Amino acid sequence: MKFSVKAARSSCCHGWLGSWGLWQETMEHLGRHFRTYALDFWGFGESGKKRETFTVQDFVAMVDQFMEQLGIAQAPLVGHSMGGTVSLMLAIQHPARAEKVVVVGSPIAGSSLSFLLKLFGQRPVAYVVHHNLWLLRGSFRILAPLYSRDPRWSDMMNRDLSRTTLESFLVSIASLRRTDLRPQLCQVKAPAMGMYGDRDIVVSPRQWQPMQQGIPHAHIERFHSAGHFIMLDDPQRFTATLINFLKDETAPL
Repeated sequence: MKFSVKAARSSCCHGWLGSWGLWQETMEHLGRHFRTYALDFWGFGESGKKRETFTVQDFVAMVDQFMEQLGIAQAPLVGHSMGGTVSLMLAIQHPARAEKVVVVGSPIAGSSLSFLLKLFGQRPVAYVVHHNLWLLRGSFRILAPLYSRDPRWSDMMNRDLSRTTLESFLVSIASLRRTDLRPQLCQVKAPAMGMYGDRDIVVSPRQWQPMQQGIPHAHIERFHSAGHFIMLDDPQRFTATLINFLKDETAPL
């Protein structure tokens, strides 16, 4: 998760198995307009691993606490995949925190996750996979073109994968699978934007539909040639679209 701070502040949250490193190049561009901070979700990246739980709700509380400690009363929230779900939940539970909300390839309903990710949310499967990470690393390298056109993707994911524990690996994706924001989306009053890649094989690319149905004022951007990692597959358009939305004082309510 990353935080960008200026007069109008913004935050970017990473997805499952990721870290703030996924946002590094995007943040270099945002840094021309915003002061940037970085924070990984508990159990991921460089954050602490010794916790009892690693649920999506825990991450919502973490972002809220982080903003409180830094004196950030309100900020735009930007999240990729699980991080977008966290951002929407924060906007629902703590509406005063969210100046705007941007989700990138995020599941509105956990049922939209791929079959493989749903399997990883079952303890026996997670145990076997996490104790044989070489299998997952190998699959990342072989299947990398299906996930992202960026040749660096598998190395980035393998780096972050090695920083997880069994519990953070399992509990986070299991709780994301159980999450369904559709009944609560009407509570999001902040300007909102959904960015979805048509070639996403991690989260159903049609998740923009329940977002738009639940948040009628939401702006939807579809990336026809991008997959789940839009910031890597189409970085120029992604960054320009993101910055324009964050700086736009007339974003629809």
